[in-house]
Amino acid sequence: MGQIVLDKVTKSFGETQVIPPLDLKIEDGEFAVFVGPSGCGKSTLLRLIAGLEDTTSGKVLIDDEDVTQVSPSKRGLSMVFQTYALYPHMTVRKNIAFPMRMAGMSEQEQEAKIKAAAESLNLTDYLDRKPGQLSGGQRQRVAIGRAIVRDPSAFLFDEPLSNLDAALRVGMRLEITEMHKRMQTTMIYVTHDQVEAMTMADKIVVLQAGVIEQVGSPLDLYHRPQNKFVAGFIGSPKMNLIEGVEAEKQGAHTIGIRPEHVEISTTEGLWQGTVGVAEHLGSDTFVHIHGVPGCDPMTVRAAGEFSVSHGDTVYLTPNLALLHKFDDKGLRIE
Repeated sequence: MGQIVLDKVTKSFGETQVIPPLDLKIEDGEFAVFVGPSGCGKSTLLRLIAGLEDTTSGKVLIDDEDVTQVSPSKRGLSMVFQTYALYPHMTVRKNIAFPMRMAGMSEQEQEAKIKAAAESLNLTDYLDRKPGQLSGGQRQRVAIGRAIVRDPSAFLFDEPLSNLDAALRVGMRLEITEMHKRMQTTMIYVTHDQVEAMTMADKIVVLQAGVIEQVGSPLDLYHRPQNKFVAGFIGSPKMNLIEGVEAEKQGAHTIGIRPEHVEISTTEGLWQGTVGVAEHLGSDTFVHIHGVPGCDPMTVRAAGEFSVSHGDTVYLTPNLALLHKFDDKGLRIE
């Protein structure tokens, strides 16, 4: 079991409150991702769950047990950090075994768990190597293996992939997601990368300044952002937000349209603009367009190769059925 509930949890450092009263429920077996810009409180929230930070007020419950005053080692959680924190003088085998040895587990049971973890993480051939002989992705897998063998009720990941290069990040993202599918253990994952959030999560928790802006599935947040902040944060490239006359025509203070929901043409359309940078990715072309009233620049996604040059005049037509509307407080208008 691994249900985690935060009940009116707050956190202050001196006179500064970084987490206002906050309620959140993460169901047993769920993969929840905390996402938001730097300084939004996502790592602090994770540390409150882990017990590495004391709550100022409120309760942390794990499987209906109040663990607010319980030490980190007794909460039944395993945490994987941004830095691998491996013992450089120990082999992979000994690094993975370390928490079991500290718990007094028998050698036979340790070996069985090491074998199972190594097989699931493709580390079997590296058990007798030391961390200095491994790549960054392999070291992170060792850190995950060390967490797995504790049989936690939940895994807590604090930006575990941020030190890896782009290709390794994608590979490790898939490995962690596959691991969750196999184990069905509760996982909470902190990242500032909304692509990681969209591709990994069952549930995304979007944070800003310690406040939960929206909770939902990736597609819930993508298709029905509840405010301008979520609309502009979730999605890559981000949603175009337009103010002024075009928004007022739609009965809104601000309208939003995703880059893939705007048709681009060199001959005709509702809006006119000038091509700035065109990013040619092969599968898609992202065109950044200047001069569209209320939104400068506007980003448009064209499927495949779309041939334009810097300075070209283009015409844009949004799919009006897929517009998002927001009021003067930035809240969604249904």
